[in-house]
Amino acid sequence: MSNSVIPTTTSHPSTAAAPISHAPRTLWGDAWRRFRRHRLALSGSFVFMFLVLVTIIGPFFWTIVPTKIDFANAYKGPTLDHPFGVDGSGRDMLARAMHGGRLSISVGISAMIVAIGLGTLIGSVSGFFGGIIDMLLMRLTDLFLSLPQLPLLLLLIYLFRDALRRVVGPEIGIFILIIAVIGGLNWMNTARVVRASFLSVKQKEFVEASRCLGASDVRIIAAHILPNCISPIIIAATLSIGAAIILESTLSFLGLGFPPDFPTWGRMLNDARDYLDLAPHTILFPGFLIFLTVLSVNYMGDGLRDALDPRLVM
Repeated sequence: MSNSVIPTTTSHPSTAAAPISHAPRTLWGDAWRRFRRHRLALSGSFVFMFLVLVTIIGPFFWTIVPTKIDFANAYKGPTLDHPFGVDGSGRDMLARAMHGGRLSISVGISAMIVAIGLGTLIGSVSGFFGGIIDMLLMRLTDLFLSLPQLPLLLLLIYLFRDALRRVVGPEIGIFILIIAVIGGLNWMNTARVVRASFLSVKQKEFVEASRCLGASDVRIIAAHILPNCISPIIIAATLSIGAAIILESTLSFLGLGFPPDFPTWGRMLNDARDYLDLAPHTILFPGFLIFLTVLSVNYMGDGLRDALDPRLVM
């Protein structure tokens, strides 16, 4: 009798591979991932946010009055009581830097809003309608680009600052004037960038479909074309902040900015220029704050430019 070996098979329960779920990728999600990989841009963002927070909440903790005069300690260098030292009138430099930072950064952001708003409006109308409107608006842009910016800034502020001071007061008047002049003379590059984006996007199929469905020009611009042109606008806005801070510092340094009792960083440089050899700290700290703020904002703009570039694929 032959022994037959019957092969036995062990059955294992079938385990179906679980589908791997991926979160849907979005434009802003990809942009954020690319931005995080740009170390200089990420560092610049943290530095800028830190400076903004210090200028906002710092005076609540560092309670020294920035206008308090103490001639006995004039030109005293940095100490524990005065980390940034004191100026020629014995005023605490750290307190003045924090209060001045509020004005300098506020001017930079406000002037950026004016410049971006005006440039986006002109660029949108020019790029969307084309024809004679496009030609007139671009010739106006070329005219503003050909004007010498700093002399025109000085002339406009010199002509109108007294009138605004009488109407709305010296503080608000000079603030509005500086923002209006700086923003009103820095919209041209934004207008050109937005116009170029509109010329490209308005030829897309979804724009033609919206027009066939009876959408108005305003709706097509606001709801369909402008959102697709937001990337260059954000980049231009970021870079405009640094340019506005530099211009405000220049005006204050030349004595045509805020009054002496408003310690912007440029005004602090103006107060310290005659005492550079005697007290170098009076010009070192405000100059470094301007440098650090503008550098961090420019790095942010550089990172946003790379992050929002649609040609970059991760």
